[in-house]
Amino acid sequence: MENNTLSAATTTTVITPGQLLKHWQGHRALTRRMIEAFPEDQLFTFSVGGMRPFSTLVMEFCGMAFPSVYGVITDEWLGIDVLLKDTGAVVKPTTKAELLQLWDVITEKLNEWWPKIPVEAFQKEITAFGQYEGKSVSILFYIFDNEIHHRGQGYVYLRALGIEPPAFWDRDQNL
Repeated sequence: MENNTLSAATTTTVITPGQLLKHWQGHRALTRRMIEAFPEDQLFTFSVGGMRPFSTLVMEFCGMAFPSVYGVITDEWLGIDVLLKDTGAVVKPTTKAELLQLWDVITEKLNEWWPKIPVEAFQKEITAFGQYEGKSVSILFYIFDNEIHHRGQGYVYLRALGIEPPAFWDRDQNL
């Protein structure tokens, strides 16, 4: 009986890959609104309690998002400087406009490449960036969770600056 239960559990779809991307892109859209909410002069410098500025956190998200999807598909773990070299995006932004442009290019790349992930690849054991071992889906969930966690820091920063942040629940939930 246990094998039948396991078999049924591994073949039942709770969420499709397309729905998962839509969920992630909902979070990414909220993070983009957070970037927009920061004053230009505070985005790259403001921090609380020795934490990193929000722009540094955003660059961490950028450095993991598309490179991880690309890596899951190709098993090549390249940086955004290599992957986006022909896009016109500034991969080391120094202005809010450049950071938002980079964010948007990555969003487009995610939408382009995500459908190329074979469904069986989500359960494949990988070593991301030569050091993070686990199933592809676990690595991807880490990337989602990391963005959500650090976006929370952005909420603290905006409130400390006297700015009302975007509502944390304001993302598309229509999976």
